[in-house]
Amino acid sequence: MNEKKDILWRAYLIYFGFVVIMLIVLFKTVSIQFEGRSTIFSASTEEKMPIRTVERPSRRGEILDVNYTPLVTSVSFYDIHMDPTVVDQKIFDAEVTDLARGLAKMYPDKSSIEYENMIRTGRQRKSRYLIIRKKVTNEERKALSSLPIFKLGRLKGGFIDTDETIIRKRPHNELMKRTLGYYQNNNGKILAVGIEGAYNEYLSGEPGEEIEQKISTGWKKTGQIVKESVEGADVVTSIDKEIQEVANSELERQLRLQGAKNGCVIVMDVKTGFVKAIANLTVAEDGNYYESYNYAIGRKEVPGSTFKLASLMAALEDEKININDTVNAFGEYTFHNRTLKDAHEGGYGRITIKRAFEKSSNVIARVIYRAYRDEPQAFIDRLEQFGITEPLGIELEGEPNPTVYRPGSPNWSGISLPWMAIGYEVQQTPLQTLAFYNAVANRGKFVRPQFVKEIRRGAEIVKVFSPVVIKEKICSDNTLNILQSCLEGVMLKGGTGSKLTSSQFSIAGKTGTARILNEDQSYGKKGEEKYQASFVGYFPADEPMYSCIVVISAPSKDIYGATVSGTVFAAVANKVYATKLKYHDAINEGPKKKRIAPISMNGSRYDLLRIYKLLDVKYYIKENGEWFSTKKDGSRVELKSKHISKNAVPNVIGLSARDAVYLIESKGMSAHVVGYGKVVEQSIPAGRPVFKGGVVELKMD
Repeated sequence: MNEKKDILWRAYLIYFGFVVIMLIVLFKTVSIQFEGRSTIFSASTEEKMPIRTVERPSRRGEILDVNYTPLVTSVSFYDIHMDPTVVDQKIFDAEVTDLARGLAKMYPDKSSIEYENMIRTGRQRKSRYLIIRKKVTNEERKALSSLPIFKLGRLKGGFIDTDETIIRKRPHNELMKRTLGYYQNNNGKILAVGIEGAYNEYLSGEPGEEIEQKISTGWKKTGQIVKESVEGADVVTSIDKEIQEVANSELERQLRLQGAKNGCVIVMDVKTGFVKAIANLTVAEDGNYYESYNYAIGRKEVPGSTFKLASLMAALEDEKININDTVNAFGEYTFHNRTLKDAHEGGYGRITIKRAFEKSSNVIARVIYRAYRDEPQAFIDRLEQFGITEPLGIELEGEPNPTVYRPGSPNWSGISLPWMAIGYEVQQTPLQTLAFYNAVANRGKFVRPQFVKEIRRGAEIVKVFSPVVIKEKICSDNTLNILQSCLEGVMLKGGTGSKLTSSQFSIAGKTGTARILNEDQSYGKKGEEKYQASFVGYFPADEPMYSCIVVISAPSKDIYGATVSGTVFAAVANKVYATKLKYHDAINEGPKKKRIAPISMNGSRYDLLRIYKLLDVKYYIKENGEWFSTKKDGSRVELKSKHISKNAVPNVIGLSARDAVYLIESKGMSAHVVGYGKVVEQSIPAGRPVFKGGVVELKMD
């Protein structure tokens, strides 16, 4: 009995032992399976296909002219790849030939057979990043994405278009190249030139972040965005492209005609100081003219006879002269064994100081010398009062300080005063010279030249630039009246600019011819001298609207300001005059009617403000917003915000069909338009909750 129990006990022990062993084996097997899966996952994601977060560049804002025409824009290019391994075998076999034909039609540098062989080979080799085409435009990218197989997208069609390159483009090529400039960051070394450099803070936007994955050929974008980038704001300049093109073409034409080395033109609004056009051209080795340097802003040179205006202004303000005093302009004027000569052989005889200015006689050097020889510092003090001894402080980099020698300095000598009186021993940039003449046209108000009117991001105006007054009044009204008469006299019979007068409008200005240094810093031998011809003034003379300066360096056929630079000035002035309606009487004009604001549709802020500006419609904003409702208020239009709720049907009453449909579809609903005009009734009232797929009927009238 005991022996039987002992055998039974041993059998139970063996049985339970096997059960325990089996449980242990099962547990270990399951553990190994999970550990192996974890190891494989870790190796594939971290070792075989590591990822990283990189900066996603933002799209740089545009630079626009005053009428919103792009002067600089950003263009996207894409590298197109394919992952042929993700395409279903049946789809691949059925459509790969059609895909190859589509590629060959778009890019015929390869045949359809070559494209097909390339894709099939890539699939066989399990290539997951097969290059299809580099640097395609956005339009080409869209066309490629509609081809067979590719139209299935990234996961099923293997279409990869994540490598975007944004390139800055100037649609008008060389036009304003140096003024528009560039911004470059080369390993921490910042190169900020022109408008691109000065307003980089607004143009650059904010970068985002995206994921890259490392494959056999290097790091590639996955299309996964961690943080969206913020596009840069647009810079709206004061440049008028139409005036700019005339300035550029007329300057180039005259440079070629005169065989000149370089030249520049600046056109500026008299009242505000906003620059309407700025052109800089230099001859290259191939004989063509390009914008290689911004002479208008960055190069200072002796202004020559155009500086005589400042000299007479000083003497008149100090009551040293009367403009009708007579002087003997006999043609040669000696100061400390140095002689100045008039352009006209033998001089002009006894003439008034006013006539001497109109003839651009260098007798003015003797007039100023006699007036200030005992107190030359008083002359310099007056120039400082006028604001022409200091830089203008423009936003763009590169403006130098004017050169004005002072008594007691190492550069001052016995001839400094008379030479300075006629524009030597003083140096200015063309823009600095123009700004002074602009102040005379502006009744003594000296305004800073500016190139940008506003910064905007979409419909939102980020910043507006108002006119900046450097000096409220540079001289007395009496002196201004005298000098404006002198500038007008230059253009009348006998004046140096008389051949440039227009039968349509009057011009006030001054010619200038200055001898300049050669590249070896010498004036050269007789017959080898180089000159700078300039003309600066404003128009119309009786109601100045624009000021303008033209400077041409080293002309080889003529040297005088009127014939070399004045012709460009006249061409630009005539173009501006012809395109400005305020200078022309209306045909069949009846009695003047009371100004009444037009009936206006509701709409977006951007569209309404742009139209009002173009049509000169007066308005005021009662309540700001992205969308406005409008109301006629006498001669003005009242603008009040239309509140658009995120999750409610918008109120589109009063909007155009286009705007109404846009707002409704932005909520995920559809619109059905009945009739023409503006929305007078909507089938689903404003404020109701938005529901996907809903249709709003819009009745127009």
